[in-house]
Amino acid sequence: MATINKNLSEYDKNAIPNTKGFRFGIVVSEWNENITSGLYKGAVEALLENGVAQDDIVSWDVPGSFELVYGSKRMIETQSVDAVIAIGSVIQGETKHFDFVCEAVSQGIKDLNVLTDVPVIFCVLTDNTMQQAIDRSGGIHGNKGTEAAIVAIKMANLRRQTS
Repeated sequence: MATINKNLSEYDKNAIPNTKGFRFGIVVSEWNENITSGLYKGAVEALLENGVAQDDIVSWDVPGSFELVYGSKRMIETQSVDAVIAIGSVIQGETKHFDFVCEAVSQGIKDLNVLTDVPVIFCVLTDNTMQQAIDRSGGIHGNKGTEAAIVAIKMANLRRQTS
């Protein structure tokens, strides 16, 4: 989703489903922690603002974005969550490592969405520069973590409605 002329933190609170009884998981990469901590803060604040109880938010840290897939899978298997938000930040460097990590994480999260009954929300920034990541983790473009939390609520609601 393009961020031009869009603040990632803006949403219509009247369009958000009731969160009573929902339990959310958040798996956070420790790599680029200055970015992922901002995304995490945005996600938690949005969940709480929309009625999710603090006790219904389970958070785990993993070393890097590559490990988000395994962490999300284990959270689904062990924590009885209605949705998982996978939070990471991969910033382009001088090698192809960026391409491999981004591809693996996006495909892994897609696979979890296909293979499990719990939605996993992709909140992984894949930016060219640190400034772009800062701008999207609480900076001038808002917070992708907020947006991911709203998506998680909507997808958990869809899961509930279609069960």
